[in-house]
Amino acid sequence: MNENVVLTPERILEVTEEVLRRFGLAKATVVDVARALDVSHGSVYRHFPSKASLREAVAKRWLDRVNAPLQKIAESGGPAPARLERWLRTMIAIKHKKVADDPEMFATYLTLAQEACKVVKAHREGLVDQVAQILSDGVKQGAFQVTDAKVTARAVFDATIRFHHPAHSGEWRDPATPTRIDAVLALLLRGLEAPRKR
Repeated sequence: MNENVVLTPERILEVTEEVLRRFGLAKATVVDVARALDVSHGSVYRHFPSKASLREAVAKRWLDRVNAPLQKIAESGGPAPARLERWLRTMIAIKHKKVADDPEMFATYLTLAQEACKVVKAHREGLVDQVAQILSDGVKQGAFQVTDAKVTARAVFDATIRFHHPAHSGEWRDPATPTRIDAVLALLLRGLEAPRKR
């Protein structure tokens, strides 16, 4: 055991992700993480006071990576309808790619989402806020007719939930999914359109 190793929260989280991929959420322990780092489990607890706090920090790190490209789209300029469609398609594509490329971490995220973990709730709220930002821009541009951007953003998020919520990931391999996504997005964008001035 090497207690002289410089232990940072970021290094602990990197190794925790590897341990979760190897053992799964149910079997991975703080002792496993400490062993992989070649330190005592007390060293890990100095940075993360409980297994729950460590799991939440890993989920946050994973979700922050999901969030980064979406935040970029929400804050970019240009016509709001195109931005909203790009944002929704990007979010759906990211989630689908995570299931395919990183199934163990996706399973971890699904479990944490089912436990109503506060990190996952905050992530969802942040996504709804990004949609609200795009909708508000669309109202200013005269492209969208929306009374309450936050309420409408939540409705948009809920209307597309089967394409991005981990509980529905088993359905995403259905060959009809891309066509369904196209149909839902077209319907949403039409419903948000401001009436054209005569």
